[in-house]
Amino acid sequence: MNGPEITIAFAPELRLFVPPEHRQERTTLVTDGSSTLGHAVESLGVPLTEAGRLLVDGRQVTVAHIPRAGESVEVYGVERPQQVPGAPLRFLLDVHLGTLARRLRLLGVDAAYENEDIGDPALATLSAKERRVLLSRDRGLLRRRELWAGAYIYSDRPDDQLRDVLERFAPPLAPWTRCTACNGPLAGADKDAVQEQLQQGTQRSYDIFAQCTECKRVYWRGAHHARLEAIVADAVREFGDAAA
Repeated sequence: MNGPEITIAFAPELRLFVPPEHRQERTTLVTDGSSTLGHAVESLGVPLTEAGRLLVDGRQVTVAHIPRAGESVEVYGVERPQQVPGAPLRFLLDVHLGTLARRLRLLGVDAAYENEDIGDPALATLSAKERRVLLSRDRGLLRRRELWAGAYIYSDRPDDQLRDVLERFAPPLAPWTRCTACNGPLAGADKDAVQEQLQQGTQRSYDIFAQCTECKRVYWRGAHHARLEAIVADAVREFGDAAA
């Protein structure tokens, strides 16, 4: 690019996306004179899903603004909780976020998950078709034009990932109401009706069951319930307003 030169400053939380030579508090960028500010922001590595307010010389603009020579740009992170207009809040997670998907479902959050790599174009298209917020650690995926809405997952630790999504989007929580395997709704199940799916030890030890209305998987308070209950309790305690 060899057009107007601008200066641009990114919020501290966005600088991890920016090449090291541009991570100082304010950096210089030569634009091509015709591309948008959104293009300029992405050219420095920041997905627009992570950009919030854009200020040019102190006034707020959109990503469609065409930078002019000498302008001073400030790029802020998204405000939290982030509002997603136009559809019920639902998520789509890529193949690398299976644990996060299961934990969101555990909390009753609608979280579709692709356990096979169907490719970036298909994922972005599915996000748009079903009006789901795509969660990913793939910066390139979050820059695809067909994407409806998306969010970068900043951590590789499931505990931090879950906390980040709950803080950022404040989804309503309804623990124990979704199948962690397929995302379908759970319903109470009579022991006699599901006994063929149970091992003898389970039949002897438990009397309360739930079953997925879609994949028919059966749930009970087994050996892992205490660990799952701790995840639920921590989430509800920290993000209790979302459960109201």
